[in-house]
Amino acid sequence: MHFSSFSDFIAMGGYGFFVWLAFGVSIVAMLMIIGESLYQRKSLKHYVHDEVKRKARIAAMKDKQRSEQEA
Repeated sequence: MHFSSFSDFIAMGGYGFFVWLAFGVSIVAMLMIIGESLYQRKSLKHYVHDEVKRKARIAAMKDKQRSEQEA
């Protein structure tokens, strides 16, 4: 499709509002998906870090109890 001017390109033959609205909604949706993915990634990293610390505390407590029982 060829346009004679930039304003014709923006107007898209009278359907410009719908075309650009569709592009805008799509871009906003993609940005929201990216943002949610980054948030979930950060949350998962925090959860894994906390879980590793919790398991280390449990192991340390078991070692402490074991050494107290042997003494």
